[in-house]
Amino acid sequence: MKALIFAAGLGTRLKEHTSDKPKALVELAGKPLLQYAIEKLMSHQITDITINVHHFADQVISFIESHPFDGAKIHISDERQELLDTGGGLKKAEHFLDGNEPILIYNVDVISNLDLKILENYHHVSVSLATLVVRQRETSRYLMFSKDLQLAGWKNQSNGDTKISRADSFDDAIPFAFSGIQIVQPQIFKLITEKGKFPIIDLYLRLAKTEKICAFVDKSTVWMDLGKPDQLKMAEQLFSKNY
Repeated sequence: MKALIFAAGLGTRLKEHTSDKPKALVELAGKPLLQYAIEKLMSHQITDITINVHHFADQVISFIESHPFDGAKIHISDERQELLDTGGGLKKAEHFLDGNEPILIYNVDVISNLDLKILENYHHVSVSLATLVVRQRETSRYLMFSKDLQLAGWKNQSNGDTKISRADSFDDAIPFAFSGIQIVQPQIFKLITEKGKFPIIDLYLRLAKTEKICAFVDKSTVWMDLGKPDQLKMAEQLFSKNY
């Protein structure tokens, strides 16, 4: 399995930390978030890794060059000319990711103790174009899944906005919060018709009308979105104790 780490974001929610560095190099317990992500992937024998860059891209590239990560083959997908969002970022990195292997996509600001091998096996058995890791947690925007965990749409809980992929199962669909971790088959590149900058969730919602996009319900004990200042503070406390 290959991997793509989304690390190009501006980190606006962490502006007190990202005025002079990219979000990927914000430190948690003395170690950059990017290093946690790479080590997480390598601990599950994922060694062909692509990282997209934009904000303070030179710093990320310098970090990779100065940290050999022995055994890993690391590619840089350069978005310095234009930040392409997650969908555009995936499309931009195609030449590093194309082939026969499934692709794990991992947000750089996610900390999780999810067993990626279990996720990979689930994806293989489900025979899905994409498997999205989700959790039952409170948020304002939810992915909606049918009872057999097929993507049916999206809902903004705060204002009622919806995007429907499968009308026959949307009304009874179960809301889950997306975790910023997913596996896709390389065949997805042939189905991307979007151009330029676009979010990957919109891509999934379009493809779910005709393709199998399923959920993996994650019940692991640790999951944090460290793009949020309060979560970063909580993680510092957790890591100082026992992570």
